[in-house]
Amino acid sequence: MSFDSQSLRLLGDALKVLEGGFSSLPQCGAVADCAAMAEVLREVASRLHDNYPYHHPFYIGQMLKPPHPVARLAYALAMWINPNNHALDGGRASSAMEKEAVAEIARMFGWKEHLGHLCGGGTMANFEALWVSRQLHPGKGIAVSEQAHYTHARLSAVLRTPLVKVPADGCGRMDPEQLEAVVKSGAIGTVVATLGSTAVGAVDPLPAILKLRERYGFRVHVDAAYGGYFKLAGNLGANAEAAFQRIGEADSIVVDPHKHGLQPYGCGCVLFKNPEVGRIYQHDSPYTYFTSDELHLGEISLECSRPGAAAVGLWATLRLLPLATGGEFARMLEMCREAALDLYDHLQQDRRFAPLFPPELDIVAWAVRSPSARQSTRLARRVFDAAAERDVHLALATLPKAMIEASAPVDVWDDDKITCLRACAMKAEHRQWMPEIVARLGDAADAALGPGK
Repeated sequence: MSFDSQSLRLLGDALKVLEGGFSSLPQCGAVADCAAMAEVLREVASRLHDNYPYHHPFYIGQMLKPPHPVARLAYALAMWINPNNHALDGGRASSAMEKEAVAEIARMFGWKEHLGHLCGGGTMANFEALWVSRQLHPGKGIAVSEQAHYTHARLSAVLRTPLVKVPADGCGRMDPEQLEAVVKSGAIGTVVATLGSTAVGAVDPLPAILKLRERYGFRVHVDAAYGGYFKLAGNLGANAEAAFQRIGEADSIVVDPHKHGLQPYGCGCVLFKNPEVGRIYQHDSPYTYFTSDELHLGEISLECSRPGAAAVGLWATLRLLPLATGGEFARMLEMCREAALDLYDHLQQDRRFAPLFPPELDIVAWAVRSPSARQSTRLARRVFDAAAERDVHLALATLPKAMIEASAPVDVWDDDKITCLRACAMKAEHRQWMPEIVARLGDAADAALGPGK
């Protein structure tokens, strides 16, 4: 596979435009030793061979996808300036671009007014949202699904806030009845709804959670770090569609542009529906400061230094691919889900595999049929290795019996969990490449398990 190098010409042209904006300044800086740099860069390129092919459709394991070329180029262009979006005097243009980009993401969720910014990723974004929640509900706990991202437990420990894990149903979604049993005591200040779990892509039943909020008065934070952009997709199932239709009713939302948003790492985004939460951050300005056009991003962020280049890359991508239902970007998301559904259909037809349930977004998980749970785990690892030998890179996920039992992969449960195979079809190209992927997966299964019938 060849990498795109032709677009580097675009970077050179844009760099000349950037240089023109500072043409009045006297020349400064030493001339770089190009020969020495070339040697180092060749060494870097050689070292980078020791990677899985994250950029290729044959990599379908973890949530890794290449940034869009325009994001990569815009990010690189900004590095000649290296702005810092912690303060306006450190990133004047990039701070303005961040506010515009974040506002477009907020509009995707139906918010005209909001408070928010970019950050290093979903972990930091969720940390800020839970920190704000703790300040608004001091002494009260946080409730998350047992399938929520593991960092919520870590973050609650850092915040010294009690965490309650709510059991999930057989599809990995938070169980509303179990949630009500947790919140009716009044000890929970925030419920985290996951719209796209990282394990299997499960979408928590947000309408039911919002209904419980009406009764018990807790905050609702939506962790959509992985799944948030699917708000634009037009081919979701009933549960996911219902959840995304009401995501704008949440108190706060997290989404990661460096996942489905085609951005380089790290680029997360935290959004608050009510701008008044800006009061919680330490600052010297009155509240009106937070709703003015002179928003100082550094005063509404727990992070200090933040790469302005991340904002520039996101802004450029949104100019090229607006967040519009039915648009080119939305179609990319729909192709990811179509690829996942194609894979699921193929797995259903192979007697050696037991797909757990239809994918809600673009993650598929399946167990290997076997006499026992422990043997199923061993065989899954064999398929995983055999697929990698054929350049198809999957992931492994250890899931509880409650999420697997309905698919009946084993006769004897000698363990309460099974390590399953998992695929994230989060590149639009996966739709086109899926026939070749399933063919190679079939060859891997033949080698690891024996021929199917």
